[in-house]
Amino acid sequence: MSDILLRTEKLEVTYQRVITAVQGVSLEVRRGSLVAILGTNGAGKTTLLRAISGFIGLDDAEVTEGAIHYQGERIDREPPHRITARGIVLVPERNKVFENLTVAENLEAAHRPGAERGRLAERIYEFFPRLAELRRRESGLLSGGERQTLAIGSALMCSPHLLLVDELSQGLAPLLVEQLMERVQAIRRELAMTVVLVEQNARLALDVADYGYVMENGRVVFDGTPQRLRAHADVAEFYLGGAGARRSYRDVKQYRRTRRWYG
Repeated sequence: MSDILLRTEKLEVTYQRVITAVQGVSLEVRRGSLVAILGTNGAGKTTLLRAISGFIGLDDAEVTEGAIHYQGERIDREPPHRITARGIVLVPERNKVFENLTVAENLEAAHRPGAERGRLAERIYEFFPRLAELRRRESGLLSGGERQTLAIGSALMCSPHLLLVDELSQGLAPLLVEQLMERVQAIRRELAMTVVLVEQNARLALDVADYGYVMENGRVVFDGTPQRLRAHADVAEFYLGGAGARRSYRDVKQYRRTRRWYG
């Protein structure tokens, strides 16, 4: 059995047959690892996750070049339900839950046939005790953090082998984000799960990742271990500096070239 669970090869994703959102992206995800995909808004991170999970068709997008392989089999032409059945599950951004259903009903609705529903729900309540306290509350009345927690719990009801998490930190307080990240790490460890995490908070993501990819304008511009990414001057200046106006990775590189040329 190959150590590589997921591989994309020169992947290109196009919206409405004219707008290229992902260009030539190649990456590998090893079994049991946590891989972070970093980048600002519009970098193509969410599109990449939606392509892997099969949901890009809902946005009038399609894979136009390259391929996605999962456990050695090509999946980029498969519909979302078949990809989910393979064990790939997406936690979408913006805390998407069924607002008119209770917490318990949301978990039940997400349950994948063939999995042990009761055992899974109880395990989720162990990971997220707050959900157990709120199991009878309508999801529309939950806080942002509680909704994000429920979205993760709903994904776990599908018994995934590969969990795709899109923007865990979006709109949440830093302390709550740290707590959620700790829970994701515990889930990964205790359930022997592989995780791909799309995240703008590079510092937080690199604290937990085994490997990272930096995306800009639909392309991977740099990749490596967290140690290598932290040590790279351009990545550190833009994603880890935290001071001054935010610029794109390419702007940073252009600035460095100009400074060396005229300095």
